[in-house]
Amino acid sequence: MQPEIAVIFAVLIGFVLLEILFTSFFKKPGQNRGDAIVEIVSTGVLSAFTQPFVLAGGAVVAAFIAPDAAGILKDWPFLAVFALFIVFDDMTQYWWHRLSHSVPALYKLHRPHHNAPYMSIRIVYRNNLFYYLLMPGLWLSGALIFMGGGWVYAVYIVIKMTVIYGAHSDVRWDAPLYKISWLSPVMWVVERTISTPATHSAHHGKHAADGVTNYKGNFGNLLFFWDVLFGTAKITRQYPEEIGVENLPDTSIAEQLLWPIISTTPSPVPVTSTPVVEN
Repeated sequence: MQPEIAVIFAVLIGFVLLEILFTSFFKKPGQNRGDAIVEIVSTGVLSAFTQPFVLAGGAVVAAFIAPDAAGILKDWPFLAVFALFIVFDDMTQYWWHRLSHSVPALYKLHRPHHNAPYMSIRIVYRNNLFYYLLMPGLWLSGALIFMGGGWVYAVYIVIKMTVIYGAHSDVRWDAPLYKISWLSPVMWVVERTISTPATHSAHHGKHAADGVTNYKGNFGNLLFFWDVLFGTAKITRQYPEEIGVENLPDTSIAEQLLWPIISTTPSPVPVTSTPVVEN
């Protein structure tokens, strides 16, 4: 096992243990048998096949298009290569995520992530099996690895996944920090820089009219800054009372995992509130 994978796995297990200790990890509110099946299958397929395949595929495509580019980033400064991953992986994932809430066909691939009526470390990788296969950021990361950025990617992906795990977990690490008055200026910067439980749970909120939910905003993965920059941020330091999707027909386990091979419902995109930035 590569060191970065071992670290990411350790961080994942850490959040699992926190949820076991402080929340109902095995029995989330409103869950059904299908939720566990979708989460286990989607997480397993992504980890064992999709992510390694796409990263390798990105490297192969880059080698075919620009064979002379192999290793050209090896002597670049760490921060310069890190910035390339921030732009070509994290920013492109922001736009991919944003499109997934606007284009009906892409939403069908992403809806399983929102179909769970709860926040949890369990839902981090919960998506249709084709969602990550088409994600541009993974292909571009593979190309950057081919160009010599592999050791930087190892650091980058550990940081990114730690933030994403923390943003999805229902152990709200940011909640107690908001209550410490002298930390308020620090948290003002933090919540506009990275995804937090408050800003990301707002993206998963069920009801557009609740004053917290921002279903068509707060798309950021590692950096919430993209939402601030591109006008899709909503910051309230509150958490929606309900999680899920609003005004959509039920979907099956098979459709969640295998659409468009299996299709049982239409492909609407839910109507949601206008994103704003609040001070």
